[in-house]
Amino acid sequence: MLLAVQHQQQILKSLLKTGSATQFGKDHQMLQVTDQLGFAQAIPIRDYEQLKPYIELIKQGKDNILWKGKPIYFAKTSGTTSGAKYIPITKDSIPNHINTARNALFCYMAETGNAAFANGKMIFLSGSPILERTGNIPTGRLSGIVNHHIPAYLRSNQLPKYETNCMEDWEAKLDKIVEETIQKDMTLISGIPPWMQMYFDRLIEKSGKKVGDLFPNFSVMVQGGVNFDPYKARIFESIGRKIDTIELFPASEGFFAFQDSQTAEGMLLNTNSGIYFEFVPANEIFNEYPSRLSLEAVKLGENYALIINSNAGLWGYNIGDTVKFVSLNPYRIIVTGRTKHFISAFGEHVIGEEVEAAMQATIVQDPAKITEFTIAPMIQQGEGKSYHEWFIEFDQQPQDLSAFADVLNQFMRMKNIYYDDLIQGNILLPLKISVVRKNGFIDCMKSLGKLGGQNKVPRLSNDRKLAVELQHFI
Repeated sequence: MLLAVQHQQQILKSLLKTGSATQFGKDHQMLQVTDQLGFAQAIPIRDYEQLKPYIELIKQGKDNILWKGKPIYFAKTSGTTSGAKYIPITKDSIPNHINTARNALFCYMAETGNAAFANGKMIFLSGSPILERTGNIPTGRLSGIVNHHIPAYLRSNQLPKYETNCMEDWEAKLDKIVEETIQKDMTLISGIPPWMQMYFDRLIEKSGKKVGDLFPNFSVMVQGGVNFDPYKARIFESIGRKIDTIELFPASEGFFAFQDSQTAEGMLLNTNSGIYFEFVPANEIFNEYPSRLSLEAVKLGENYALIINSNAGLWGYNIGDTVKFVSLNPYRIIVTGRTKHFISAFGEHVIGEEVEAAMQATIVQDPAKITEFTIAPMIQQGEGKSYHEWFIEFDQQPQDLSAFADVLNQFMRMKNIYYDDLIQGNILLPLKISVVRKNGFIDCMKSLGKLGGQNKVPRLSNDRKLAVELQHFI
């Protein structure tokens, strides 16, 4: 048996032992659970809204609700129908958040021999480290919380300054970061790709130099939060040369995986860090009784919704991401999309992995440069047929936009048989592209109060809320 599977079994046993003494454990008769099958029967899959009554008890000051004692933090994040989410972080779960990024850097150093970057300046951009209190529990953005736990040996090389990280206005903060870093020996830069592109654009505008020339010792880029592939070409062009990248898969709910090799595909699943993983076939996630697979039952190349159970007190928690295994020894995954981000207005169930692969294949044939894109269904009520509308901001437009759209549509048909059937059956028109003006996505997100930090443009929507807003930036 693989060591990772053994670790997972041990973690489940440990979680059950502690969890059975909590309010949640008693409500779900956890003391009677002895194995994975019994666990799946006793603990239903939940999202935040279904877990919220327990969170409210914790906010009221109650002990031993989801985990022993009280959380040491709440990670505050947005995105639910009822406003902010308050994700518990416990004394037992905080090492998962802190140590995983460190392990990713250690793996990189061991494989490449590059340790020199640790002597230069590094950006660990975070949300504001100023914490408020919720039910007397320190509360803030996860990145702000983690900022308090950066080890002393890295803190002296960390940029930007603490005061700059405390700034709430994103554009003012970005300008200050540029001011503080433009003359420094930057060797490592971390963040989500859209943020890094904004930062690089400002550096180039200010200095007139490529980022790689401005920072000759810049050798490692740490990124995560969204699929890097659609941003890769433009980011490397801004740098002016290839550098090593390390991909991470963190969330407020836990640090799930990290890239442990520069040569192997995917990220190593974090199987020994207080989280017991379950995997639901993506096409079953909305079923009343979906299959719930433990690690040893997963297969290569299949899309799974990721379900976590953790020593933060999250039980049967659907984080909303889908993953696919690209290796089973060791267990490596890629993130393929969001369970809530898809288009199935006509029964096609198009997912993020398909549209990003189609876009990548298209720009190989027609070397346009993409800044950002998103897709929404256009449902025609009267005359004419419906279609998928692609909102694309180009850094460099294709020579023939119509031909580009045709190629993109062909790749989409190849990626999704349901979409192909709808096109072939003349039910859907081929996709149409609406070109978003330069900086249109940034301006749109700003107008929605969602610029910067960990805010991301959804790749797909099943409605036209974002599409309506983007119409102002065509």
